[in-house]
Amino acid sequence: MPVIRNLILILGDQLSPRISSLQGANRTSDRILLVEVHDETTYVPHHPKKIAFLFSAMRHFAAKLRAAGWAVDYVTLDDTDNSGSFTGEVERAIARHDPERVVLTEPSEWRVLDAVDGWSDQFSIDVQVVPDDRFICSIAEFGEWADGRKQLRMEFFYREMRRKTGLLMDGDQPTGGRWNFDAENRKSAKPDLFVPQPLRSIPDDITTEVLQLVASRFKNHFGDLEPFWFAVTTEQADGVVDHFIKEALQAFGDYQDAMLQGQPFLYHSLIALYINAGLLDPLDVCRRVETEYRDGRAPLNAVEGFIRQIIGWREYMHGIYWLKMPGYVESNFFDAARALPDFYWTGETDMACLKAAIKQTKEEAYAHHIQRLMVTGNFAMLVGVDPKAVHEWYLAVYADAYEWVELPNTLGMSQFADGGLLGSKPYAASGNYINKMSNYCGDCHYDVKKKTGNEACPFNPLYWDFLVRNEDKLRGNPRMAQTYRTWDRMSDDKRAEYLSSAARFLNTLN
Repeated sequence: MPVIRNLILILGDQLSPRISSLQGANRTSDRILLVEVHDETTYVPHHPKKIAFLFSAMRHFAAKLRAAGWAVDYVTLDDTDNSGSFTGEVERAIARHDPERVVLTEPSEWRVLDAVDGWSDQFSIDVQVVPDDRFICSIAEFGEWADGRKQLRMEFFYREMRRKTGLLMDGDQPTGGRWNFDAENRKSAKPDLFVPQPLRSIPDDITTEVLQLVASRFKNHFGDLEPFWFAVTTEQADGVVDHFIKEALQAFGDYQDAMLQGQPFLYHSLIALYINAGLLDPLDVCRRVETEYRDGRAPLNAVEGFIRQIIGWREYMHGIYWLKMPGYVESNFFDAARALPDFYWTGETDMACLKAAIKQTKEEAYAHHIQRLMVTGNFAMLVGVDPKAVHEWYLAVYADAYEWVELPNTLGMSQFADGGLLGSKPYAASGNYINKMSNYCGDCHYDVKKKTGNEACPFNPLYWDFLVRNEDKLRGNPRMAQTYRTWDRMSDDKRAEYLSSAARFLNTLN
């Protein structure tokens, strides 16, 4: 029996042949391990589409590795000897192969790294964890950037990433003379707008087998498994990028914040799940998109906005997560304690915007950033939901959600639970914002133009109730000063109407 030098564990979000754990590996003396484990599907009740996507992508990746000459152990979820955990499967693989060491690229989530840290002592074997070089900014580099700063604003970090990568730079100056074109990316969409449809992949035999497994094992999880049309290979994911560039990039910037009934995707790229799982290289995608501007085929506001989401927000979220974990998950600046309303799991609500966003999430395991931030997230913050419960919901229901990217977005940006580390003020809004950026309000049970009373859009009184409830923590915020001056100018009767309307609605959530 050949001696196994390295047992190389590849996790489900590391599906790249260029992953750091494979650099310098030897096809003759090393063995690769990929595992489907129960623990990873249920630490939150993941959307069936997300589970199916990852299992199918993992199986396709394993087949690709074998075709390239690698020896691969692949443990399926329904393997009768499957222990159900990473730790258990590494232990079984060590018993099978007696390797000299275990090698893996650093996990993207704290809880997995915490488990890995105990393996060397537990198994009496050398465990080598190598840095994940798929990020433009390393964890150490982000720590150096953050050191000594009172506020960690993404905009300044983003500029450093532009300089480092050279993306949209003309010498040492930003292309177009500005770093950020976000002010041009806030158009509302009309219902008759022509919207391209996403590129859909047809399930092959491997995916079909996975769908049958997921349907039998996770039928009680929130979300529709079919129709299933996600890409599950790098080649298919590359096709999704090409389709986005050709069909949607032109209008992406203008309408990236817009929301329309019956149009869940608009001009969004739908590639975050592929980047986060390793099927696409983020820098390569950004360069492909930049080329569209340089060659005159796409406007600068669209290209800059797209690139900012990847080398700005995505990299920034990764840095914040590893800078602040493990304590960050317990952040709760407003001491919010309300349970997540049941309709987040059913979609059964009279609020048209929430109903649309949750229905779409159930069907597609997807909602774009404004639906997450200004509809489901805004509502949860206004009513005072425990931010950890909000975090766990987002982590469960979206196919692109991994804790490193979802947690800072939720606790920091959406819920302001970190008290301003990430954002300068809460993203709180009344119904007027949703009415401006969507056509949800036209068919709603509530009237967005009414500010108080039983027929009023709940966002309207809830907005003021939130500000009053948290006045001691927010009034001193310079960016909230004008809002509180508006409250101060209201009559006592008007203020009382807002608060009583909010109280009546909040009582319906109990």
